[in-house]
Amino acid sequence: MIFKHVSPSALLISLLLAFAPHPDAFAKHSSKKPHAVKKSSGAKLRKVAFSPDNEGEFANFTQWKDVSEFIDMMVEKHGFDRPELEAMFRKARYVETTIQLIKPAPPGKPKNWHAYRARFIEPVRINAGVAFWDAHADALARAEEQYGVPADIIVGIIGVETIYGRNTGSFRVLDALTTLAFDYPQTPNRSSRMDFFRGELEQTLLFARESGIDPFSLLGSYAGAVGLPQFMPGSIRKYAVDFDGDGRVDLRNSPVDAIGSVANFLVEHGWKRGEPIAFPAAVASNEPGRGWDMFIGQPLEAKFTLDELKGAGVTPGVEPPHDMQYGLVDLQNGEEPTEYWLGTTNFYAITRYNRSFFYAMSVVELGRAVRSARGG
Repeated sequence: MIFKHVSPSALLISLLLAFAPHPDAFAKHSSKKPHAVKKSSGAKLRKVAFSPDNEGEFANFTQWKDVSEFIDMMVEKHGFDRPELEAMFRKARYVETTIQLIKPAPPGKPKNWHAYRARFIEPVRINAGVAFWDAHADALARAEEQYGVPADIIVGIIGVETIYGRNTGSFRVLDALTTLAFDYPQTPNRSSRMDFFRGELEQTLLFARESGIDPFSLLGSYAGAVGLPQFMPGSIRKYAVDFDGDGRVDLRNSPVDAIGSVANFLVEHGWKRGEPIAFPAAVASNEPGRGWDMFIGQPLEAKFTLDELKGAGVTPGVEPPHDMQYGLVDLQNGEEPTEYWLGTTNFYAITRYNRSFFYAMSVVELGRAVRSARGG
C-alpha cells in the first residue's frame, strides 16, 4: 500500500495545532433579543459621515413589489412606521458593484491552497497581528479564559477578515443588502440567497433601531458584513457581546468588543475548550475504489471515528486522540498533490465563520505565525 507523502513541516504544524498552549459569519434569524446589545428603541438617530466605495444609483425601491411586501412585513411583524420605511427605501441606492462582486468566480484554474495561504500568511498581516496582540493582550487573555478560545485563533480570524481593522469596507450596508435582497444575480441558488439577504436586511433595521443609530451609518463589505470581525447584522444581534463594558456593542470601533464577539461566536458554533484543531494525514493512493473518497465533500462537521478513517485508507501523521471525532479536510494544491488533514470539532467551528477549509486553515496558520513572531 502506497501513501501520499506527509512533509516534515506538516508534522511540525500538527504538533503545534494539536498541543498548543491551552488549550462559523452568517447567522440564522433569531427572535431572541440578546442582552449584549444595548436597547434604545425609539431613540433619536445619530448621523455618521461615510465615504462609500460605490454610492450606487437611484432606484426608487418603493416602487418594487417585493420591497413593498417587505415593508408590509416589517410594519406588521416589528411595528415599524410605514412612512419612515418608505422614505428610507427611497434614499437607498442600487449598487451594481455588489452584484458583480457577489457573482461566483468563473470556472478556471484548480483551487490552490498554497496560493491562497500566501495571501494571508505574509509579513504585513503578521506584523499587524503582533501589534494588535500587544495592544489588546489583556482582552485576548480574558476572552481565552472566559470562552476557552485561544488568543491566536481570535487574532487569526480578525487578521484574515480585516487586517485588524484596516479594511472593514465602506459600502453602506443598507444599500448593499437592499440590492442583494431584491436583485441577486441569476444563479442556481438565487432564491435562497435573496431570502438570506432579506433576512439580513431585516436584522439591520432591527439592530439600528435597538442601537439608536441611523441605518445608513452602518458601513461594511459589499455583502453587508460589519466591523473588525466582519459580522453580518444577524450575527451582531445574536452573537456579538459588549466585551469592553461600555453598555453597547460596537464592532466597528471597539477591538475589545470584536475580540469577545469572535470568541462567543466560535463557542456558540461548537468550539470546545482545550481540544486540538487538526492533524496532518495521508491517504492511500492505490486503495481499490479509494474508500477514503466517501469522507470528501461531507457536511462541515466532525462525525467520523479514527477507526473509520483508518479503515478507509487514511493515516494520521501523528496519532490523534481516539475518543474524538474527525472529518477529512482536503486542501487542493492546483496541479500539485492535495494536502490532507483530520479536522476536529474546533476546526469545523472555524468553518462556520466562513464555509471554507482554506479559510479555516489560514486562520489557524496566521494565528500561529503571529504567536511565533511575538516569541510565544
